[in-house]
Amino acid sequence: MSTTDLPRPLVTSLVEDAVTAPSMHNAQPWRFLHRTGTDVIELYGDPAREMPREDPDHRALHLGCGAALFSLRVAAAHRGLEAVPSLLPTGGDPWHVADVRVRDSAGDEGLAVLRPALRKRHTSRFPFTEEPVPSEVLEGLQAAALLEGCRLEVPGDWHSDTVMGLVHTSELFEAADDSVRAEVATWIRAGATGDGSATEGIPPYALGPRQYDVTSPVRDFDAPRRVTGRSSASFEKRPRIVLLGTTEDTPRDWLKAGQALQRVLLRATLDGLSTSLMSQPLEWPELRSDARDPASPTGYVHMVLRLGYGPHGTATPRRPVSEVLTFV
Repeated sequence: MSTTDLPRPLVTSLVEDAVTAPSMHNAQPWRFLHRTGTDVIELYGDPAREMPREDPDHRALHLGCGAALFSLRVAAAHRGLEAVPSLLPTGGDPWHVADVRVRDSAGDEGLAVLRPALRKRHTSRFPFTEEPVPSEVLEGLQAAALLEGCRLEVPGDWHSDTVMGLVHTSELFEAADDSVRAEVATWIRAGATGDGSATEGIPPYALGPRQYDVTSPVRDFDAPRRVTGRSSASFEKRPRIVLLGTTEDTPRDWLKAGQALQRVLLRATLDGLSTSLMSQPLEWPELRSDARDPASPTGYVHMVLRLGYGPHGTATPRRPVSEVLTFV
């Protein structure tokens, strides 16, 4: 392969893997562009998929793009290539989040080994067992985050209780804010006619059961009860949560955190763990600052992750590559 000309089938294949990444409400806020005769894949945030009420600063959008960027790096390593990202390459365009140069390489086995998890990783909004996650597994996930320049905190009891309290408070905040609830509703597919595209958002089968009690940081996206036939279940009483964060809070840090998030999720999947993500308490500035441990060097929390053993969840839809990839 020429280092200055990426074949279209290769670019398409890499992007097919990249878009398996998670994103807020499965909005898939990314666009890719390849210019003929170059070895660069450009990554852009998609302004048509911003969420002004829940994500006014586009932090979650950058997290999703960062996760897609990491998936592209994994896809390249699987093919014996190296994908070298340059973050925020053009200061004049805030939507141009990365340029990724793809070149011949011996491959990065540490990345390539994660590739099978790209399509196995799914958000699970189902109950987990009470089986504890071994400390050595948690340490491995912390090491994965460090590889991307981020920290994964394993909170003690008091910190976990604090975060759970913030989760419940954020639920009350959302219930009292019509504009936030309306924005969330645009991404929830209840199965009704005219309910939005079938290639994006959260479908009914991925919502999981309702909780009998409120013990787990699993967001109920169907609080208005638009989806019929959902069962109820008891969730684990002491969920294992971890917090992903950085020392600073800039768009570059958000992209780093998105890459770290995907590395942690893929590693957890290979370790046999089920995972779910909780951003709800971090969407309210007055709550987000309280999520961090004041004794920790982590200054800003970007995601609360729930880990455990249980159903792995089901795949949510993705837009076809033809909608997110442009050749010029």
